[in-house]
Amino acid sequence: MPLTEEGLIFVPYLEIMNKKPVLALSMLLFAACGHQPDQSNTTLNGSGTDLTPPELKYQVVNVLPHDTTSYTEGFLVHDGQIYESTGATDLVPSTRSLFGTVDRTTGKIKVKAELDKKTYFGEGISFLNGKVYQLTWKNKIGFIYDAKTFKKLGEFNIPMAEGWGMTTDGTYLIMDDGSSNITYLDPNTFRIIRILGVTDNNGPVHNLNELEFINGFLYANIYQTAYICKIDPVSGRVVARGDFSNLKKEADLKYSGSEYMNGIAYDSVAKKVYVTGKQWPNIYEIRFNN
Repeated sequence: MPLTEEGLIFVPYLEIMNKKPVLALSMLLFAACGHQPDQSNTTLNGSGTDLTPPELKYQVVNVLPHDTTSYTEGFLVHDGQIYESTGATDLVPSTRSLFGTVDRTTGKIKVKAELDKKTYFGEGISFLNGKVYQLTWKNKIGFIYDAKTFKKLGEFNIPMAEGWGMTTDGTYLIMDDGSSNITYLDPNTFRIIRILGVTDNNGPVHNLNELEFINGFLYANIYQTAYICKIDPVSGRVVARGDFSNLKKEADLKYSGSEYMNGIAYDSVAKKVYVTGKQWPNIYEIRFNN
C-alpha cells in the first residue's frame, strides 16, 4: 500500500470491497513492525541502547504446492498433517469458509468442516485437548469440533468484536482481532484470562493476524505486509522481525492473484516451520536461524 510522507496508509477502493479492509481511519498505522520496510531506522533508549528488533533470519528448505483458491486464515500442523482454514471473499467466488488437511502433493484441502459462506467468514483454528476451535470474522461466534471425527460439538462466544488468528500454548486458546492485542482465553469457559499488548520500538504493533506458538514464543503475521514478528509472550515485546517480501514477490510472479502473506505452521515433532499466504501458489518450508 502507498505511504504518504506522514507515514499514513491509504487503501485503494477495490481493497475496501475485500475481506478485512483497513478498518476505517481508526486503523491508519504509523511505522511499526511490518509497516515500515526501511529497517535501517533505529530507536535508542536513554542509555543509547538500540531498541529496534533484530532481523528474524530464515532460509527456505523446501517448497510445496498450495491451492490458489485457498484464502488462508489459519495454518497449523497437527499429528504430522498440515491443516488450513480459509475464508470466502466476494471478489473470488471460488473461495470457501472451511478447514481441513492439506494434500502435500497437490496443495488441495481435504475438507473436514465447512461453514455457510453467505453467513460466516472462516478464520483461525486451533487444536487443544481433543477438540478443534474455529473462529469467525464478525459474527462473534466460534465453533467447536471433535478433533478425530470433526463432528460439531458446540459453539462459543468470541469476547471481542472480531476473530482473526488463533493458536495455543497447550493451556489456553490464544487469539487476536487485528489490533495490537493478543487475548488468552480459558478453553472451558471462554473467559478472558489475559490480554497481551504487543509493542516494538515504535509503540503498539497493529494488524496482528495469523498466529503460531513456537518454542516459547508467539509468531504473528502482520496483515497487509510480508512481515512476521517474533513476540515475547511475557512482555509483549517484538524480539525479532522477519521480512518475507522475497517470497511474496515469488508468489506474485507465479500467480497474479496472490494476496497478503498469512499462515505460519509449526511441526513440533519434525521441527519444521511452514509459511504461506492468501491464494499463494506455494507453501514454503523454512528454517529460522535465530
